[in-house]
Amino acid sequence: MEFYEVVKTRRSIRSYKPTEIPKESMKRVLEAARIAPSGHNRQFWKFYVVEDPEKKKATAEACKGQMWIAEAPAVIVATGWKVPISRGGYMGDMTFTMDVSIAFTQLLLAARAEGLGTCWIGDFSNDAVKKALDIPVNEYVVAVSPIGYPDKGAFSENTKRKSLEEITEWI
Repeated sequence: MEFYEVVKTRRSIRSYKPTEIPKESMKRVLEAARIAPSGHNRQFWKFYVVEDPEKKKATAEACKGQMWIAEAPAVIVATGWKVPISRGGYMGDMTFTMDVSIAFTQLLLAARAEGLGTCWIGDFSNDAVKKALDIPVNEYVVAVSPIGYPDKGAFSENTKRKSLEEITEWI
């Protein structure tokens, strides 16, 4: 699929078919995250692929009870850990959130290119997700997304976006 078509048609999918994701597709999606840029190529990140039904349910509960998340064939949880640098002079040791977000965005776009749906979940309890998945104490959950084939709706261009002129200033 052409890159700009991927970008224009990526959507937040909240309903998934129970169809298993082929391992080769999942590996390509994870590879897109692995090769993402990070400050000084430190790659302070880890991606947990949750396929166990009970662990998916516990993860969904940790995402403020959004149980539809557990219906997807898998859930991906991206974590990072504190780094001894401070981007912009204000981010402090939580700078890793920028790098993990870049990698996670590449993961979501790769999923779309594979015909898979995702939904970046922002409403979760860091502690509850970590407890549900036995994630080490030094890691912080940055992003969660179910992943699978969309059950309802289709990928289409989102026309409910601000115009380029509204978000751009040439100086």
